[in-house]
Amino acid sequence: MTETADDLSAPLGRDTPRRKRRLRLPFTGMQALAVMLGLFLVTFAGFAIFNKDPLGGEPITRIAIREPRATEDKPAPAAAGHETKEAPKQAAPGEQKTVTMIDGSTGARHDVVIGGGEAGDKNEAASAAPPVMAGIDQKLLEKSRYGMIPVVADGVKPFNVYAADADRAKAAKMPVVAIVIGGLGVGAAKTTDAIMKLPPAVTLAFTPYGADPGKLAERARAQRHEIFLQIPMEPYDFPDNDPGPQTLLTSLSQDQNMDRLYWHLSRMQGYAGITNFMGARFVATDAAMQPIIREAAKRGLGFFDDGSSPRSIASQVAGGQSMPFGKGDIALDAVPTPTEIDRALSKLESVARERGVAVGTASALPVSIERIGTWIKTLGDRGILLVPLTTAMLKSKSS
Repeated sequence: MTETADDLSAPLGRDTPRRKRRLRLPFTGMQALAVMLGLFLVTFAGFAIFNKDPLGGEPITRIAIREPRATEDKPAPAAAGHETKEAPKQAAPGEQKTVTMIDGSTGARHDVVIGGGEAGDKNEAASAAPPVMAGIDQKLLEKSRYGMIPVVADGVKPFNVYAADADRAKAAKMPVVAIVIGGLGVGAAKTTDAIMKLPPAVTLAFTPYGADPGKLAERARAQRHEIFLQIPMEPYDFPDNDPGPQTLLTSLSQDQNMDRLYWHLSRMQGYAGITNFMGARFVATDAAMQPIIREAAKRGLGFFDDGSSPRSIASQVAGGQSMPFGKGDIALDAVPTPTEIDRALSKLESVARERGVAVGTASALPVSIERIGTWIKTLGDRGILLVPLTTAMLKSKSS
């Protein structure tokens, strides 16, 4: 057997270790591709495992969000160094709200449910002008951005045209009372009850809200009731107690409140005057009330103060404009029970005998309508005449 050189040079008595032979394969293009694919898979797996994005791998859409443009009632954010107060929230369009009515003389409270107006947004309001009611003198209307509003034409005033018929010569010689039922136009059932169950001499006051207050006001006029329009005004606890969309606010500018007034005036036609809906703070603020009373007088309307705010300056402001004015003396259903309503009606009689004229206010609660209707039937026997509000206002002005 032939031995290698290593075997001959190895020390005697020891085995010679054999070297391990390495298998060397040629590096091919397929191997390079496999290595690259492996590195890609390892990288992808590491990203998926260690990335914290819970939506990793999900499709993403990016949307540009623009800030709303400033409007007349919602100012843009103030520049640096200037403070901007957040505007009070208004009732959402179409939303029903419960507001608390407070009798200014007694402090008695009761709740009234109203609906949201259809137009919290001005552009929406402008595009949804209510139709003109039947029996309206077109000459006494003027177009506004929201619809038709009252105007004096050829010296003729809406107050005189839309006042209900009454024996004013008789009213001048005896004590008279007027009854104003407010909060109408929201709730067709209760509004219809007031229209149909009370005599025409009872004056009905409509809020500008509801699905179609103009149609109900039109029905009231067809039954020979005179109507007034209630203008929502700011109470002291606004916005906790919110009269509704487009409320006149002491924090707004004169132009802003005038724009809101036009919206209210356009909701219906045929009213002899306007009256406050809530508004204890507003009617006590001279700077806020002056423009509203001036505008109402310029348009030939009367103003009725419901008497809920003892701080009201409406009488003085209206007197300065020589416009027809009236004020509520007693809230008849401040406590809405038959006994208390009857007691309030008796007090109203006493005021009428003492002063010659008295005005009671009430809501369209079933108990109120029932007790007032019963009381009216025997009023003439007690020597007192029931008259529309406009007649009572004229008698108060002349006395």
